[in-house]
Amino acid sequence: MTDTTNAAAPKKKAASMTAEAAAKDERGSQDAGFVESKHAGHHWSGEAPMFIYAVWYLAFLYIPVLFLPLFSFNDSIYVAFPLKGFTLQWYGDMVDNPALLQALENSVKVGFSVAIASTFLGLFAAKAMTRYYMPGKGPITSFIMLPLVVPGIILGIALLVISNTLGMELSLFTISLAHTLIGVPFAMLVMVSRLEGFDKNLEEASLDLGEGSLQTFFRVTLPLAWPGILASVLLTFTISFDEFILAFFLAGNEVTLPIYIWSQLRFPNRLPMVLSLGACVLVFSFFIVTFSEVMRRRGVGPQGGSAI
Repeated sequence: MTDTTNAAAPKKKAASMTAEAAAKDERGSQDAGFVESKHAGHHWSGEAPMFIYAVWYLAFLYIPVLFLPLFSFNDSIYVAFPLKGFTLQWYGDMVDNPALLQALENSVKVGFSVAIASTFLGLFAAKAMTRYYMPGKGPITSFIMLPLVVPGIILGIALLVISNTLGMELSLFTISLAHTLIGVPFAMLVMVSRLEGFDKNLEEASLDLGEGSLQTFFRVTLPLAWPGILASVLLTFTISFDEFILAFFLAGNEVTLPIYIWSQLRFPNRLPMVLSLGACVLVFSFFIVTFSEVMRRRGVGPQGGSAI
């Protein structure tokens, strides 16, 4: 009898402890649910001002831009409401304009050369920043990023003075050099994000298996970095294609598309054609930048940090 009682006591005690733990867990879940419901009621009220601010900010930025394609279909040379009617005449005039087509060709030439050069330099700069230890990495990175914070007009005047000092003729070549200067930081940022986004052990495994650094770069690093390379090419092309200030100082007799658009604003009867051209550039830039961002994010894992 005593043995049975002694044997049952631990079981009762264990059952009591189990029931008490279950009760505590239940109370804890209830408390957590209460806290969650309590904070859930305040979540929207706390985020509402920021959400409203974001909506107003985006509206302030993009609603005026949306008037550009709207008035490009207006059957009038005046930018005013009400609209007179729907027409595609201005798009036809845009296509039949030789000076505009030449400016477009110049911008495409400069954009492609800048995209290739900027991505090439940005790729190796990003590899150096992410794969190797370098003393003074912070100051070097800041120096590379410096063109992004220098006012464009100051940079344009400085490059113009240097070009005249060196006896360089102002042309599409000088524009390409200036655009490459501002394109490399963007390319480097994109490539750093990409190179930090995949497992570095893949490169180390290639080296352990006997491949050299060059073979590892072309067989492992380059294929994995390809989405970032494509994103960098598209982004730097768009930046060069839309840039005005540096091109204005360094163009000479060969104008790019932004300079041509600016020169046509003095003539009211050509304003609708300029609006049509601006609408085309707007749509083109939007899709290029969106696609480049999609490619940049493609395959980037959560492990990726930033070397900068």
